[in-house]
Amino acid sequence: MSDTATVTVADDAILRSLHPDCPDWERLGPTARDAALRAAATAATLEADQRDEQWSRGFNRRTFLKGGLGVGVAALGAQLVTSRVSYAAADVPTTGTLVVVFLRGGMDGLSLLVPAADDAALAAARPGVAVRAASALPFDTARGFGLHPALAPLQPLISAGKVAAVPAVSTPDLSRSHFQAQDCLERGSSSRLTSGWLDRVLAVSGPGTTFRSVAVGGLLPRSMMGSSRSIAMYDLQSIALDGVDDVPATKSALMALYTGVDHPIATQTGLAIGALNTMAQVRATPPAGPATVYPKGNLGDALASLATLIKAQVGVRVACIDVGGWDTHTGMGTVDAGDMRRHLGDLATALAAFTSDLGTALDSTTIVAMSEFGRRVEQNASGGTDHGHGGAVLVLGGGVSAGVHGTWLGLDPTLLDQGDVPGWNDYRDVLSDVVTKRLGLSTGSMGTVFPGWTPTPVGIMA
Repeated sequence: MSDTATVTVADDAILRSLHPDCPDWERLGPTARDAALRAAATAATLEADQRDEQWSRGFNRRTFLKGGLGVGVAALGAQLVTSRVSYAAADVPTTGTLVVVFLRGGMDGLSLLVPAADDAALAAARPGVAVRAASALPFDTARGFGLHPALAPLQPLISAGKVAAVPAVSTPDLSRSHFQAQDCLERGSSSRLTSGWLDRVLAVSGPGTTFRSVAVGGLLPRSMMGSSRSIAMYDLQSIALDGVDDVPATKSALMALYTGVDHPIATQTGLAIGALNTMAQVRATPPAGPATVYPKGNLGDALASLATLIKAQVGVRVACIDVGGWDTHTGMGTVDAGDMRRHLGDLATALAAFTSDLGTALDSTTIVAMSEFGRRVEQNASGGTDHGHGGAVLVLGGGVSAGVHGTWLGLDPTLLDQGDVPGWNDYRDVLSDVVTKRLGLSTGSMGTVFPGWTPTPVGIMA
């Protein structure tokens, strides 16, 4: 290809594998084609930065109601509105709560869920970063799997039969681009749907409370975008009337001001005040006991806030939390030290605190930890692993069928997909299994949640 060449449709596979935070982007040369690829990656980064800037200017940080009370309350209402809203949380039946923890960056499934039966093949492919069978936390020995030893804080849940996993999870048309793979998984389709899969779950599950769908700790993920409307908040303190001393009087004055007004702002104000009323119930919920210690950081804070919402019984049906940092091209480390051990240890410690904090509410709560793709089987020259295909999904909590589920054919090189773990198990089958059992939706409704897909249960739920 000449220096005057430009990026064409033929380069799409390369473009889809490119990410501005990856070493591959830094290796691009001075040719026109590489410059065009670099520009595409830069544009994607700019888009992400613009989303962050929009967030920083929005109304869902701790100070989002400062600078104009009436406008602020209306803006809060715009975020809290649901398609069919009811604030009487106790009157809304629910079969429980689904929590999706999205591990952004491409979590290495072969480190989380260790194929101990393939120990020799894994050691040969990853001489510096493999989790060996002898080091793995015992999990499903009958199927030849263990867990990374950093997941030891989950041992009480494992012993109680509340942890399950599926290896080799993907979909045939999934890209190795973070952007496109996350987009595909969160839409629940490779088509350019305008709604996310969790938004469609809400659409078929019927009316609920203001807090039936919440994203805690950051922006609203694409999986929740659509007509059903969800809350995005940093923590419970985000929902407040900052700088207002007499909150009841202020709420009464605002309701009187907008009563009878035929304008969207009146609706938004009513919804916002309804949410503030519900928050009184939330704040009356006892905090975690002294035996439950959340780790410091965004994940621990987000899970602590979510546990309070669930225990307050305000009708949380689905919740999302994002965890970044899983793009381990370098510094992956050994089983005893490095990025993977640190990330998995942080995840396990936070989830252990969360499940302990929930108490009996854990029986009706199921947590799914998933990522956009796995990593390649072989380690790279930088002590890490590059973007792969099939990853692992971890499921824990109430209603789980313990152990490893789904298809696993091993790490024989003849079975791999160009050096990757294939997608032997489709993510839509895994999620459909969880959604139908946890939220009580029919198998037939999964055709709406995942258009064009007929799910095959993997048996991960009891």
